[in-house]
Amino acid sequence: MDASALRALQAPIKDTYRNAPDAAMITLKAKGTLDDTKIACKVETGRAIAEAGLHPATGGSGAELCSGDMLLEALVACAGVTLKAVATALEIPLRAGTVSAEGDLDFRGTLGVDKEAPVGFRNIRLFFKLDTDASEEKLAQLLKLTERYCVVFQTLNHKPALSVAVTTA
Repeated sequence: MDASALRALQAPIKDTYRNAPDAAMITLKAKGTLDDTKIACKVETGRAIAEAGLHPATGGSGAELCSGDMLLEALVACAGVTLKAVATALEIPLRAGTVSAEGDLDFRGTLGVDKEAPVGFRNIRLFFKLDTDASEEKLAQLLKLTERYCVVFQTLNHKPALSVAVTTA
């Protein structure tokens, strides 16, 4: 897809959102089912069932996906798609590229071993390796706009309002 095709695709959508801002508000949903035989949760991804379980550092077998890995994978997916869309819109040619993320966890927090140890990632680093002849200026603009428009990056960067509820069957 080139820049003009992307603009043509998105123009009517953008017009709709400008004229009817409420149309831009959607609720994405995710659903999982608790496994009744082991410590795992089967998450419906829309394409397949992803089974998440404990990370080996917390006693898991490693056979199931780790939700921390899934968070990083969501960041990589979102950042990669966003970068590709921005590069297309700015007409920055990319011959190839990779996106990777890594995050630092202290499992003492999640296991309750040390009340001072945080639960969750302390640091997350996102990396892009691009095969391109774009100038440093263009690459800086690409990175700035990718960061700005990546939903997962911005969600992690600006904590949303969170709530938790439970009901019984």
